[in-house]
Amino acid sequence: MITLTLSVFDNFLTDGPSFWDMLLRMALTAFFVGLIGIERQMRHKIAGVTTHLMVAFGACGIAILQDALYQQALGLAVGLAEAGVAVNLERQRIIAQVVTGVGFLGAGTILKTSNGIYGLTTAATLFLAAMIGVCFGMGAYVLGIILSLFSFLFLTGFRKLLELTAIKHTKSPDIIGSEVVEK
Repeated sequence: MITLTLSVFDNFLTDGPSFWDMLLRMALTAFFVGLIGIERQMRHKIAGVTTHLMVAFGACGIAILQDALYQQALGLAVGLAEAGVAVNLERQRIIAQVVTGVGFLGAGTILKTSNGIYGLTTAATLFLAAMIGVCFGMGAYVLGIILSLFSFLFLTGFRKLLELTAIKHTKSPDIIGSEVVEK
């Protein structure tokens, strides 16, 4: 007789990250992507901290699910291999869809006006937020931290350094839609 016990704190799959590991992955995502989102919010960009966190949490959740599904498939593959069945496991399938979806979302933050194109950095930081979420979701903590630190360094410190040179950063319009889009 099979006994089924369900708990909020049990993983729905027998393999994969534990509840505490999932919590750690989400917490790291919240902290590091939150820094990037706060920087965007302070610059009054289209996508601020909440948008960045929602994208990152979604990506992290998908990566955790992908990791759990892969671990479950790996366990099944061992049994199938013993039975003489060839198995091909591909760990990246779901994550590839994150890249596509976030690219579409980021494209929505890009604004073309008569004075130029704005929102490219915001689109890039949304993409980066998703990738950081995927890193933490898959348990690649070191890569997630390195991506976060590098991006935050270049979003803040490197921009300040550029302001001291002849290379200037083009500022976004103060109010979106306040300029003529096409002449």
